[in-house]
Amino acid sequence: MTACTVIGLGEAGATYAAALTAAGHKVTGFDPVAPTTPAGVTRAATAAEACGGADLVLVMTGAAAARSVAQECLPVLSAGSCYADFTSSSPEVMRELGQLPSKADFADVAILGPVAALGEKTPLMVSGPGAQAVADLLRPLGVEVAIAEGEPGAAMAHKLLRSVLMKGLAAVVVEAVTAGKAAGLEDWIRGQIAKQLAGDGQAVIDRFLTGTAKHALRRSKEMQETANYLSELGVPVEMTAASAAVHARLAAAESAPVLR
Repeated sequence: MTACTVIGLGEAGATYAAALTAAGHKVTGFDPVAPTTPAGVTRAATAAEACGGADLVLVMTGAAAARSVAQECLPVLSAGSCYADFTSSSPEVMRELGQLPSKADFADVAILGPVAALGEKTPLMVSGPGAQAVADLLRPLGVEVAIAEGEPGAAMAHKLLRSVLMKGLAAVVVEAVTAGKAAGLEDWIRGQIAKQLAGDGQAVIDRFLTGTAKHALRRSKEMQETANYLSELGVPVEMTAASAAVHARLAAAESAPVLR
């Protein structure tokens, strides 16, 4: 049995706290505002108190609280323990926190999926000296835990690169479906999106990488016309306008003279 502490008992924190308790671990939690505590979890009055005697601390707060929580908790942890930061802090902040004075091993943990949908089995990537301890604790729960080589911040760097795709793709899909609904063509555009998301992913990547620059000028004009159409429909055009701007930039770069 591992003595675990979960700092932050919101949706993600409560999910992991409940799963660890169900697996037989001793779990202490702290959250200054969460109205409820998962069954079997002992709630402490402060973050530092919650960390007393902990083998592994899981920090599930917002990124804005990462520094203050680390400064409060890291000094009270003993040698051989692990402090795992699950916040969405930048790689630079993770490196900074990993260098704070402490006897504990620091781990930077990137959550690679929606905890609301996948629960404690959401895939994770971990880096830093405490990475193996996090993997050893959570893999028995059925969690896919990948260990990234490098110092704290390496896992978060992977996550933020992934976010360029996932959050950008989500925004494009929302804009396209919203426009489709306004035009009375929601089912059709949904079908087009589903078709593009299926099939050989690597081939699609290669096609995007080669075709985007090659046809940038024509596509920039097409996307500007698309933005104008969406404006007529009365729906948001942020992603479409950004696409037009990107294609215009690529077209300008392609036509710029090469200095020798």
